[in-house]
Amino acid sequence: MLNCVLIGVGAMGRGHLENYIKFSKEGFPVKLKAICDIDENKLKGIAEAGNMGVGTSDMDMSLYNLYTSIDEMLKKEKSIDFADIVLPTFLHAEVSIKCMKAGLHVLCEKPMALSTDECLKMIETSCKTRKKLMIAQCLRFWPEYEILKQYTVSGEFGKITGGYFFRGGGTPKWSWNNWLLTKELSRGCIFDQHIHDTDFINYLLGKPERVSTSGKNVFKGSGYDIVSTNYLYDSYDAVINAQDDWTLNGDYGFLSLYRVNFEKGTLTCESGKVTVYPHDGKKFEPPLAAYSGYTKEMEYFMNAIINNTDTDIASIESTMDTIAIAESEIISANLRGAPVTL
Repeated sequence: MLNCVLIGVGAMGRGHLENYIKFSKEGFPVKLKAICDIDENKLKGIAEAGNMGVGTSDMDMSLYNLYTSIDEMLKKEKSIDFADIVLPTFLHAEVSIKCMKAGLHVLCEKPMALSTDECLKMIETSCKTRKKLMIAQCLRFWPEYEILKQYTVSGEFGKITGGYFFRGGGTPKWSWNNWLLTKELSRGCIFDQHIHDTDFINYLLGKPERVSTSGKNVFKGSGYDIVSTNYLYDSYDAVINAQDDWTLNGDYGFLSLYRVNFEKGTLTCESGKVTVYPHDGKKFEPPLAAYSGYTKEMEYFMNAIINNTDTDIASIESTMDTIAIAESEIISANLRGAPVTL
């Protein structure tokens, strides 16, 4: 039985909590023993707002030991195997390092950190303490994106010739102390929301040689709120673009999609529906696994602890590369789209 602690119980943290409740009901060998959040109100179990439809129900927090101090929790909780960190981005490196030094494996929400320098410190600590560290880049585990990876690896439709990725929705005004709309704490939509597609492009095709990014700041004090990036590869002849916009308020809701062209076919995905268009046949909708990417990434990490296996699907070296790409995107946007070499 794995014992764990959950650090951070905002909207996404509550989504993780929902999964631990699910795991318990299904008999998965994990026990959530404690929850920590600096905001006492979040420890009352009242539903949180967010844009991803997770953590939206009231929860019974009396089942867990509750803390507002990470240090106190690490001191009092015994026989803990791992920490699940779902905190604001600017705390990822600091708290991950603290937990690994305390002897815990760490699953940390995306993005890995605010800079590659912080990522390197996290990786160094993981190596020194021999504790596993994995970043929850959930698209790598999402069925709609797993199938795109499968077609890319299999070569059934040949090589990718072009790809377009988009995600967008309402402005994240619900964050603790408005950290998401504070440039220095979140680095804007590039690091918080657009990072999903940047990471998946990195996972799909590897790190590009250059990026060219256009960005617009809409909200005072925020980073870029609208962004469009071209990912440029010397060794891969393809036109790849990803866009993000978190200024789509009103009744717009949330939308994520992709369209990827291969030499012999096209895959599209919109709101969870994947369609395959072979060039020499009729379109079809492939069967997709029914699990959530959030659930699968957590199971994958826990099984890696149980079986002492590597977390190759989301290796920390690869997720650090994602941060390097995002850093370069910001530099390019600051230069009004001038290509930046990684």
